[in-house]
Amino acid sequence: MTVHQVTSVTDRPGAPYAGRAQATRRPRIAMTARRHRAFYMFTSPWILGFLLLTVTPMAYALWLSFTTFDGISPHWRYAGLGNYRELLNDPVTWDALGRAGLFAVTSVPLSIVAGLALAVLVNRPLKARGLFRTLLYLPAVVPPVGAGLAFKLLFDQNSGAANGVLTFFGIEAVGWLADPYARYVLLMAVLWGAGNVMIISLAGLQDVPRELHEAARIDGASAWRAFRSITVPLLSPVLLFQTVTGMIASVQTIMPLLLAPLGDTSGITTIPQSNYLYMMHVFAQYFALGRYGYASALLWVLFVLILIATGLIFKLASGAVFYNVDPEAKK
Repeated sequence: MTVHQVTSVTDRPGAPYAGRAQATRRPRIAMTARRHRAFYMFTSPWILGFLLLTVTPMAYALWLSFTTFDGISPHWRYAGLGNYRELLNDPVTWDALGRAGLFAVTSVPLSIVAGLALAVLVNRPLKARGLFRTLLYLPAVVPPVGAGLAFKLLFDQNSGAANGVLTFFGIEAVGWLADPYARYVLLMAVLWGAGNVMIISLAGLQDVPRELHEAARIDGASAWRAFRSITVPLLSPVLLFQTVTGMIASVQTIMPLLLAPLGDTSGITTIPQSNYLYMMHVFAQYFALGRYGYASALLWVLFVLILIATGLIFKLASGAVFYNVDPEAKK
């Protein structure tokens, strides 16, 4: 091959355009790389926290669920699926799980209805509306320990304000913190913190277009019909979110432990039977009996059940939730 037969790259047809395209591609690649670095830099605190504070404890609890570890003694052994087999044959576990499910089925709808009613109330053009919103939301800011102690003092059989009102009208004092009234006190404690649901519902109400309500009023629709046919469908994503998060929070509540009368240091033996929920059973296995392996198995079963329940809620609500934008639409 002679020198004249060799054609340089710059002499080939289209070579200047190819060089220009490569030069344009390089800055784009650099810009994309910088964006990726910035993304991971800003999200790294959350990623590290998630790995260290969520994934690691869950993995450790999963490993504990296959052992007989008691938290203190170095003499433990690998139990395999023994803890899970015991769990399946334990009637106390299933009774506690049933009570937790019943509590979730009753408390979540009541909380959503109460929060939505309060949101509709404070969404009206009232005087001192901001003050009412603050006062109604204030109980949700109170820590659960403080709320539990307040309700324990309020419903104490000997010196509580609730029995004080009853005795004033000549009615005999009631043991509110014992069966069968303890479950109602627990529901009242949950509804007392409905301000959190109210704030989320209020944000959803303010996103409903007023033009739709005005058109419904012109067509002769009543306020209840407009609320049922316009407001509720547009609030359905908010209601779905509150249902899922409320279900998860209700099955993990520790309020019965805070409402228990004074007793032993663990507080488990003084919890009324109606308030002995699933998490109380887990607490008893961990701290009263020192069965870390069995308690970890209980927690992992609860985690799987919550995943299944969340999936069922999304499946059942798929045709009843109205989205302004298709959540599955591809960009």
